[in-house]
Amino acid sequence: MSIDINERHGDWKKNAALFQKSDTRKSVWQLLNTLVPFLGLWWAAYLSLSVSIWMTLPLTILASGFFVRIFIIFHDCCHHSFFKSRRANEIVGMITGMMTCFPYHQWKYEHAVHHATSGNLGRRGTGDMWTLTVNEYQQLSFVKRMVYRVYRNPVVMFGIGPIHLFLNQYRFNRKGAGRKERINTHVTNFAWMAILTALSIILGWKSVLLVEGPILYLAGIVGIWLFYVQHQFEHSYFETSDKWDYVHAALQGSSFYQLPKILQWVTGNIGYHHVHHLGPKVPNYYLQQMHESTELFRNVPAVTLASSLHALRYRLWDEDSHRFVAFNEIAMAPLGQSVIISQLFHSPRLTRLIGLLFRKLKSQS
Repeated sequence: MSIDINERHGDWKKNAALFQKSDTRKSVWQLLNTLVPFLGLWWAAYLSLSVSIWMTLPLTILASGFFVRIFIIFHDCCHHSFFKSRRANEIVGMITGMMTCFPYHQWKYEHAVHHATSGNLGRRGTGDMWTLTVNEYQQLSFVKRMVYRVYRNPVVMFGIGPIHLFLNQYRFNRKGAGRKERINTHVTNFAWMAILTALSIILGWKSVLLVEGPILYLAGIVGIWLFYVQHQFEHSYFETSDKWDYVHAALQGSSFYQLPKILQWVTGNIGYHHVHHLGPKVPNYYLQQMHESTELFRNVPAVTLASSLHALRYRLWDEDSHRFVAFNEIAMAPLGQSVIISQLFHSPRLTRLIGLLFRKLKSQS
């Protein structure tokens, strides 16, 4: 798909400038209509444990939706788009980061890299999902192919992914992190553990686990899915560094995820991801308005809730056809059974397989 960007360059630039301004009243109201219901649902879920766990589960499902909405506020603060004041963004960002278990400065850095490199085949590895091209995959050894297949398997990505996300990935500092970022990561970890410990002492650790556990897990699944479908749709955008363009990456490589109104509200309009990538300073409550008032956005890729399920089969980027493909769509040179067994079960190779998988999980966000 081709989008004529240059023709209306001035129009979308002017529109972006109009919406890249936060409204303090809207931001405060969003904090209230998100934090208050979340805390109320959390407490109701705890009280319901004395009646039935089956009453608790629906309440934790609802609470996980508001947890996602808290993360959207955190996300906007990382872009310094939620408030006019940089300090206000940092304070609210660090508090919501503690609530959602994400260190503000580390996540902000990795997400900024994601925005600056999304769709650039020459700059993958930070703030994105591990994505290989067909040619790269075909050149891998059997062991490394298996590592990639395990990583891209939906059961691993959405089943184990949330556990890895909350308990491992953001509990440690990244290599090269500055002092401020390292301290923030430690403070976030300490605050999270302190809150859980205090709640466990007051309410009982089993009760806290039965309430907080499902909320974190379900919200993690939703978060990973949203990030996945925002860039991993069939006709997305990936180019080598010499051909890569920021605007094309935003418009063609970021989906317009058309969700039902209630889900759009819960996810803070993040389905207008093409708008967000083109104007990251636009607060979430203005994304829809900017989309509807900008003619350029009429031809961006649209993904519905139903069609997004097809994205589960996409595994590799085909540079020839410029689309994502499934494993069974590519031709592979067969490996003899003895070669496979030797590569997989020879001790050093098996060790590397496990080590490579954990390193890849650690490096993705």
